[in-house]
Amino acid sequence: MNNDDQALLSHVHPPDWINPPPQNPYDLVVLGAGTAGLVVAAGAAGLGIGLKIALVEKHWLGGDCLNFGCVPSKALIRAARVLGEMQRSPSLGITLATEPEIHFAAVMERMQKVRAEMSHQDSASRFQNLGVDVFFGSAHFLNNSADNAAIAVGETILPYKKAVIATGARAKAPDILGLAAAGFLTNETVFSLTQLPSRLALIGGGPIGCELAQTFQRLGSQVILFHSQDQLLNKEDQDAALIIQTIFSQVGIQLHLNTQIERVEKIANGKVIYYRDQNQLKTITVDEILVGIGRAPNVEGLNLEAVGVEYDQKIGVKVNDYLQTTNPQIYAAGDICLSQKFTHAADATARIVIKNMLFSPFNLGREKLSHLVIPRVTYTDPEIAQVGLSEAEAGQQKISIDIIKISLDIVDRAIIDGETEGFIKIVLAKGSDRILGATIVARSGGELISEITTAIATKMGLSKLAKIIHPYPTQSEMIKKAADAYRRTKLTPRTQTFLKFLTKFS
Repeated sequence: MNNDDQALLSHVHPPDWINPPPQNPYDLVVLGAGTAGLVVAAGAAGLGIGLKIALVEKHWLGGDCLNFGCVPSKALIRAARVLGEMQRSPSLGITLATEPEIHFAAVMERMQKVRAEMSHQDSASRFQNLGVDVFFGSAHFLNNSADNAAIAVGETILPYKKAVIATGARAKAPDILGLAAAGFLTNETVFSLTQLPSRLALIGGGPIGCELAQTFQRLGSQVILFHSQDQLLNKEDQDAALIIQTIFSQVGIQLHLNTQIERVEKIANGKVIYYRDQNQLKTITVDEILVGIGRAPNVEGLNLEAVGVEYDQKIGVKVNDYLQTTNPQIYAAGDICLSQKFTHAADATARIVIKNMLFSPFNLGREKLSHLVIPRVTYTDPEIAQVGLSEAEAGQQKISIDIIKISLDIVDRAIIDGETEGFIKIVLAKGSDRILGATIVARSGGELISEITTAIATKMGLSKLAKIIHPYPTQSEMIKKAADAYRRTKLTPRTQTFLKFLTKFS
């Protein structure tokens, strides 16, 4: 373990940590110290009203985002983007004298350093200083008595008035013959690599698979991507997914779409993947296999049955629109109960839980999960950012819509930057400027989507965005161009006649 990993561990699970003596009872016990659990605990403690709060974590504070997800993956993506810029440099008139040297170990060391530097925000000592009792260990509910509700952490009993389940989710593992015996990586282990795999197979063409496929290909791996569907990113806008798929093919990522892996065999010099493509059995040999097929909720071992909390092994803990479980004293937040498993969604739901659980007497003034407008971003290059309804989802729900689409190849800054592969597509309610959703494909799509998210959340119509001044030249002008395009649809012959009439009196 290097110094950065030791620093990380000293924050997120100090080796010498001693669990405090329990208080009786706690106003609030939070199970799980990922984003949702940390926000609930810190938010409730930060109110300064004397609440007794316990935070229980089985593994590391910070959860997936800090340790195995957003932070380490984006640190690797940052390094890979530099290489992507170098590969594009000839189109900008710059030729590199030599090929760039990629020091994979140094890339990983930087990632570990960044992660360690950020971990103090999630540290056990910080929460202790906030007045939160931090317990490390496996927890489970004991009984369903409102007068004697308690949670066990090992041999320690934590009596509570209210509880929040925020135990998150973990990487799914596919049921493929021989895969476990051969060994495979997930997002929870891939960031421990010290050597770059020469041949890397990725199973899963969703966001995780695509982000890491492009990253490792740029870092020097030969990437082979297997996906059971006939299109990558099949939950995204089809036009957006096609751009990424085309780029992947152009840069040499081997795509095996609409294929099924039948078995994996470990051999002396690698791992052999047997897969079926158009009813033909084929093989390919790789050094490592990385699985990215989605997330499974961590519901096991909590003894939820004892407290009447309903759950599903695939979906997670069942909640109502107020994030209340089937036990009214127990709430849930984050990946354990959400279909959209994002850090920002976990944060938003944690804030709802604080409000509804602690400050809504007689259920007055409660906030609803369904009112949240949650964007998402796939951090490929270019990024795919989505908020609200997509064109396909509107069709599935039989909602009448209009589409405004602006290609980046008519946006001046995109042309200047040589980044014209992309677009903005805005979904409008039929005959209206009401924004139902949008997709942005652009190098900084994740930054640009917030303007549309704000418009949806504040019920600002697209026509009003035409009045917003966007600095020139920026790629955000695509939004203004979309708004202008909508206004031009209102320029009917009748409107033109009326405008012509007005000019005579001006």
